[in-house]
Order: sequence, then structure tokens, then C-alpha cells
Amino acid sequence: MTRSARIVRKTNETDITAVLDLDGTGAHDISTKIPFFDHMLCLFSAHGLFDLTLTAIGDIDVDFHHTVEDVGIVLGEAVWQAMGDKKGIKRYGQASTPMDETLAAVAIDLSNRPFLVFHVPQNIKSPGAFDVYLAQEFFRAFANSAKMTLHINVMYGQNEHHIIEAIFKSMGRALDQALSADPRIGDHVLSTKGAL
Repeated sequence: MTRSARIVRKTNETDITAVLDLDGTGAHDISTKIPFFDHMLCLFSAHGLFDLTLTAIGDIDVDFHHTVEDVGIVLGEAVWQAMGDKKGIKRYGQASTPMDETLAAVAIDLSNRPFLVFHVPQNIKSPGAFDVYLAQEFFRAFANSAKMTLHINVMYGQNEHHIIEAIFKSMGRALDQALSADPRIGDHVLSTKGAL
């Protein structure tokens, strides 16, 4: 069974199409017209081994927020649709990724209970055009649409680029782990309730 999805979202602010294959090789073709964001989505795809084609046209002349948030919504919906009934998957995933002076950890529960915890250092010494709080908006939209519990904790770091990059790499790796099958689970979901 192919675990893939195609999602299209059109609003007065954005026009986004995403095609996601959870069982890919990390191939990606991404264009949001926000170069740094494109780079982060490529890292997510490559480190999660997800095939991702994504195009977004948004009102970036106003600001990046609408495009970044709506891409989070679309990508979360794609994950939710592609993973299907969640039978046989590990459900939980976690990864820590170093990036020079930064260490970021991501933990995921594909729980059907959307929630985001987002902790980053308070004093970032090298801010960039794409700030860490814009990344937070992406992950909030992503977690809500994918119906996952998502904890992001950056233990330390100073360079905003490194902080965001370590988060996106950890996100890909943790999600790949959570989506991986375990034959011991069989044709069930990993829950004592029998449902997620």
C-alpha cells in the first residue's frame, strides 16, 4: 500500500500544492519563493526520507506569515492523509540533532491530539530574515493539521539559522521513526485503547 497524498489549498492569500510520499528516498522539489524556507523543507524531506514536491504562491510582498503557516497546514494534512489508519506503526518518534553550537530535540506522538510545545533560547545572537517565531507558526500549523503531539526543545544555541535548521532536521528524523512499521504491532494501532 502506498502511503502518499496530494493536497491542494487555495485561499485569497495563498495557492499551495503538495505531493508527499512517506516511503520515499528524500527526493524533493520545493518552491515557496522564500529561499530559506525552501532550504528547511528540503532538509525535512531529505532527513526524513520523504519524497516531497511542493509549490506555494503567497502574498510574500505583505510578509512571509501566510505562506509559511499555510504550507504547515498543507504539509500536515498530507501527513495525516498519507499515514492512513496508523496500524502497525511505532506512533512515537524522537531525534536530537546538533548543528554547530546548537542542539535541538524533537519528540512526536501521532496521537490524534494536536499539541505543540516549542522551547528555544531566549537570547538569539544572530537573527535572520526568517525568524524562529515564524518557524514556530509553521510547526503549530503542521502539528494541528497532522493531529500530532509535537515537542520541540532547543537546549542551547545562538545562531538562528542553526537553531531552525537543527529543528527541521530533527523533525524529519523523528517523524520517519514514528511512521516506521514494527511487525510486533501487527494489524493494530499502538494503543491500549485500541484506537487513536
